[in-house]
Order: sequence, then structure tokens, then C-alpha cells
Amino acid sequence: MDRRPAYGNFIVQGSILAIAGIVCRIIGMLYRIPLVDIIGTVGNGYYTSAYSIYNILLIISSYSLPTAISKIVSVRLAKGRTGDVRRVLRVAFVYSTIAGGIMCAVMYFGAGAIADMMGKPFCMYVLQTLAPTIWIMAYLGLLRGYFQGAGNMLPTAISQILEQIVNAVVSLVMAYYLFGYGEKANYIYGETEFSYAYGAAGGTIGTGAGALIALLFFILLLFLYGLDAPAAMTGREALTERGRGRRTRRQESYGHIAKVLIATLVPILISSCVYNISTVLDDFIFSNVMNAIGMGSSVVLLWGVFGEYRILFNVPVAMANSLSSSVIPSLTNAVAERNRKLVVSKIRMSIRFTMLIAIPATVGMMVLAKPICDLLFNSEDNATLIRVVMLGAIAVVFFSLSTITNGILQGLGHLSEPLRNSAISLVLHVGILLFLLYVPKLGIYAVILANIFFALIVCVLNAICIHRHVRYRQNAKKTYILPAIASAIMGVVTWGVYRLMTFLLPAGLQSGRLGLGIIVAVCMAVALVVYFISLMLLRPFNKSELLQMPMGARIYRLARRVGLMQ
Repeated sequence: MDRRPAYGNFIVQGSILAIAGIVCRIIGMLYRIPLVDIIGTVGNGYYTSAYSIYNILLIISSYSLPTAISKIVSVRLAKGRTGDVRRVLRVAFVYSTIAGGIMCAVMYFGAGAIADMMGKPFCMYVLQTLAPTIWIMAYLGLLRGYFQGAGNMLPTAISQILEQIVNAVVSLVMAYYLFGYGEKANYIYGETEFSYAYGAAGGTIGTGAGALIALLFFILLLFLYGLDAPAAMTGREALTERGRGRRTRRQESYGHIAKVLIATLVPILISSCVYNISTVLDDFIFSNVMNAIGMGSSVVLLWGVFGEYRILFNVPVAMANSLSSSVIPSLTNAVAERNRKLVVSKIRMSIRFTMLIAIPATVGMMVLAKPICDLLFNSEDNATLIRVVMLGAIAVVFFSLSTITNGILQGLGHLSEPLRNSAISLVLHVGILLFLLYVPKLGIYAVILANIFFALIVCVLNAICIHRHVRYRQNAKKTYILPAIASAIMGVVTWGVYRLMTFLLPAGLQSGRLGLGIIVAVCMAVALVVYFISLMLLRPFNKSELLQMPMGARIYRLARRVGLMQ
């Protein structure tokens, strides 16, 4: 009997995380609408800056733990070494405790110095409020990694949604309360920024509350099922039964497991830091250069606009992040079996599926930038934001592709190459950003262009590495060209429907959220239908490939019913 971990269809497993990730991003986008209404674009500037610092420290303490733990656990479960899995979890718990505690202390006690370096002294309050969340996330990352490595993405998906719902509710309540408290502080101290900073700090309290609820959810699963929770939730053979009769090999020592964990974790950690530190560097460089050229008064406001753009940007990119988490243990298992055909199949399908979502998302953001921005941020002057979204939509394709190819290289076992490629891209990115910021009138658009350039270079370098290791080239026509053509058709039709609706609907209705909501909903429905029909006619995939995708069987039956496939 085959006792290897039942990973199932990694695209389906990845789609569970992808759907959860997109749901979370949608919840995040929806709650950020009233949050920005409460704290304003200036408050959103503090919020965005604090989160860029938080993300870097989070990467060091826990962000890379799910990837590293899932990779280590999947290898040991594939060989039936469940005793070693328990030891891996114990070692990882020690790491989470130490790393989470240190990063929490750094962020809390160093908040003032960090805020001053960023040129935003009032950001200190937001940083200190976020600090405890880092420690909570360290333990949460460990447990998510274990379940993912055991082949069950469902608990991670559920925990993410729970986390985001609690985050949304608590953030709005606390932002409202603390913004009012900050207004009193403004009156007492003769300032204007306390309300924005306190409101932003209130908005981050929900982050910690959501993470705590997600952690308690995993603890409950382990309390009910023990370490067999990943298998018990899917009805598979218990994980603790897999290694019976195969334990002639001595268990790994804690010291050896610690070395394996660090060897696996550090390249992913550094790569993630390099990949994500660009936002921190962008913030630091943008603030200092803008101050140097006499435009410092608009820094926080413009960075708030950038943060609003990132809310939209993160929704489609969430899919690539989630699929990347799924492809790593799946590829690791295929590589361990030395099954080149399976490795190539997983690479091909993961990239193709990513592009089938990212390319139309880019076109949709460009075409519907104005109604979406006006709908989400109705109380603001969105002229700058609309232009930023239209330009920045291009980054969706490149960041999605760079994320999934990073995951592929890590799954193939080449952990240092994403780091090297990201480091090279980061150096070039900083040079381009410094140059563009001194170009008259570019301002925040320089940051957008430099980010597009960064992700593009990562994509190119990753593609070269994948080809070198697997001797495989992605089918450009099916992966990029045909989805781009279908997306272009979708974009033209959607733009026409948008213009028709703006002509037919009364001007008063169009300016309110109800009318804008109707416009956006109708346009998105039309876009979905047109893109589906265009894809079926252009055939970027065959029947067998379609059936491997999430809801592929349903899509195939629908396509047959309407005569678009045989």
C-alpha cells in the first residue's frame, strides 16, 4: 500500500488558499473603505508606512515559517518519518518563541527611532500598537506550515478568513474610538497629526485580534485531533500511522533538525526580506528625496494614495501568493520521487493558472480604475489615485509571475536563487527609483514605475533559472498571448459598457456609491462573461488541462452546454 502523503491535486489545494486569499483581500478592501473614511488619506499614509516596517519584521519572525515548515514536514511524511515531524514542530516552536519575541521588542522599543528615520514621527504610535502581533504571528505561521506540509490547506484557509473578519470589525471600532481620542489630543497639544496617527493605530489593533483568533482556532484543532488533525479533517489515513513498520532508521536529533530548519528557513527568509523590503526602501527614499526637493509637505498624503492603490493591487496578487504556498510541498514531493514529468506538469499548470487570473485582472483594473476608486474612496479626491491605479495595474502580472516562480524554485530545492535574483532586482530597483524621483512631476509615479521594473527583472531571472534546472520553457502562446488577447477583448467590451452606463444613468446617481456600485457590478459581470467566452474560443488549454484547474469540471460542462467545447 502506498503510504506517501496524499497531496491530491496541488492546483485544487492551491485554489483553496487562493480563494481564501482573495476572499481575505476582498474583506480587507471592503473594511479599508470605511477605515480610510475614518482616518483619512493622511491616516492611511501612517497606516501604510507602519505596515511596511511590520511586514519586514514579520518576515524575520514568522512569514517564511509556513513555507519552510511545510517543505520540511512534507519530506519527512513522504518517507513515513512521523517521529521526526514531532521533533521538527518542537524545534520550530523554540524558534518562533525567540524570533517572535525579539522582533516584537525591536518594533516596540525602536518605534520612535524608526518613525524618525522615515520622516514620520507620529508613526511611532502605529508601530507600537502592531508590535505584539508579530509574536502571535510567529506561532500562527508554525501551525499553518505544519498543516500545509501535511497536505491540508483547509485549516489555513479557514483561519485566514476568521482572522480577516475579526480584523475588520475590531479595526473599525478601535479606529473610530482612537481617532476621536486623537482629536482631543490635537486640541490639548496644538497639533494636527494625533488624530490621524491614533486612528491608524486603532486600525492596527484589529490585526492582532484577528491573528489571536486564528491561533486559537489552530490550538482548538490540535486539542481535538492532536497531530492527526490534517488527516482527520479530510478522512485520510492518520499521519501517526504512516510510519509504522518503517522505523528502523534512528530519529533525527534535535540539533540536526535545528540545522535543517535554519538551512531551509534562512534562504527563504532572506529572499522574502529582499523581495518585500522594497516597500520600506521606497518609503524611506521617497520621503527623503521629496523633502530634499522641497515637496515634503505632501509625503504622507501621497504615501496614503500609494497605500490605497496597494489595497486594490493585493486582491489579484493574493492568488499567486496562495498558489505558491501550495506548489512548494507538491514540487518537493515530485522532486524527491525524481519524477521529471510530474515536476514539469506542476510548473506548467501553476504558471498558466496564475496568468489566467493576473492578466485579465490587470486589464480590468486599467479599464475600471475610475469607477472602482470612486466607489471605494468616495469621500476623497481620486484624480491622483486613478492615474496611479491605471499605471500600477501592470505590476499585477509581474508580481504574480515573480511570486509563483519564486515558489517553484523553492519547491525545486534551489532556495538561494530567489534570494540572489531578488537582491539583483532590488539594487537595480533602488537605482531606477532614485533616478526617477528627480524627474520633474513624476513624484509617486516614480515609485510605481520602479516597482514594475523590480518585478519584471525578478521574472526574467527566475525564468532563466527554472529553464536551467528543468530544461523547460513555458508555452508563451497558451500562457501569455492567448489570455492577453482574451483580456484585451474583455477590456474593450467592458469599457464600452462602462461608457454606455455613464451615458444612460443620471449624473446624480453616478456620483453616489449606489450608482457606482451598480456600474462596477454590471461591468465586472460583463467582463467575466466576455473573458470566459473569449478563452473558450481561443483555447489556451485543452480538456485535460481544464479539468485539472479549480472548478474545471463545472467550467467544462458549462462550455459544452453552450457549444464552446466538445
